[in-house]
Amino acid sequence: MHRIFTTSVASVYPHYVHKVERKGRTEAELRQVITWLTGFDEAALQDHLATGTTFEEFFAAAELNPRASAITGTICGVRVESIDDPLMQRIRYLDKLVDELAKGKAMEKVLRA
Repeated sequence: MHRIFTTSVASVYPHYVHKVERKGRTEAELRQVITWLTGFDEAALQDHLATGTTFEEFFAAAELNPRASAITGTICGVRVESIDDPLMQRIRYLDKLVDELAKGKAMEKVLRA
């Protein structure tokens, strides 16, 4: 099992915030991306962050967006569409969306509109 599976989302979230804010994006935009991917509303997302939900629990409770499979490209040198482990793929989908947001992609492109 990968260590990231048992890592709390709340422990990684500040790094996501820092990454996007450093590039001129907002935490609100980050939350929009996360809610789009997971189907969580703002209250559910806040609850997961407050209770220390692990990535494994976070994605087990998520209703993954049906358009998530449109997320392609590489993250850490690995093509997200070719990752075999479903949980790892979902985590990498999130990483990819955060990267795209930080790189200044238009929100409608990030959200695969």
